[in-house]
Amino acid sequence: MSETQLIPKRLDGKTAVITGGSSGIGLATAQRFVKEGAYVFISGRRQSELELALNQIGKNVTGVQGDVSILEDIDRLYNMVKQRGQIDVLFANAGVWEFLPLEEITEAHFDKIFSINVKGLLFTVQKALSLFRDGGSIILNASIGGSKGVEGLSVYHATKAAIRSFARSWTVDLKHRKIRVNAISPGPIDTPGLKHALQNKQDAEKLKTSLLNTIPLGRFGNPDEVAKAVSFLASDDSNYVTGIELCVDGGMAQI
Repeated sequence: MSETQLIPKRLDGKTAVITGGSSGIGLATAQRFVKEGAYVFISGRRQSELELALNQIGKNVTGVQGDVSILEDIDRLYNMVKQRGQIDVLFANAGVWEFLPLEEITEAHFDKIFSINVKGLLFTVQKALSLFRDGGSIILNASIGGSKGVEGLSVYHATKAAIRSFARSWTVDLKHRKIRVNAISPGPIDTPGLKHALQNKQDAEKLKTSLLNTIPLGRFGNPDEVAKAVSFLASDDSNYVTGIELCVDGGMAQI
């Protein structure tokens, strides 16, 4: 029996939007959503990566190039979605991270990380609301970094703490529409972004070993393991779940 036959059609007939959907967790989630019956819109900053992702997903998907820190790009995404109808699921996933010690943080670094991770996420959600179906599901990609500390990632971690706070507040803000808002908080996941970040660090192997030693399961996660958790929060299986932080981290933040 194939994997497609094994995956239940939990999202059959639903329309989903995924920002940062051209690689890593976003791409894995888009693939899983399509297998579970959804039609998916994905956005990404780089057109070449977006086209590769569309080919990889194969069907029931539309790609829209854009940067969530640019509000006009978010508007363009939702103008495309509007042609299909309402939104059932939003996975606000787009985000960036860079290692930079406290002593070296610049205004440009701060503005870049907060503009994408916080401002971009906020307006991604806000601008979706007029298209959102009552009773739908919003999933915010946070991180265990919102409650943990890793050297050189203080700005990134601050953005993720903000996202966890958004999930709590928006759960209350949207309760009258029965729209559920939850945060997914991955630990270290084997994505192109993680590999790129580690390649640029002189002590990459030392850091990798240090991280692995703090994960009870003893390994990095893979993007589909996060996608499975996002799919649960997107589906009716989690109808009585809202305002939570679901950690997919091999136990790293739990001990």
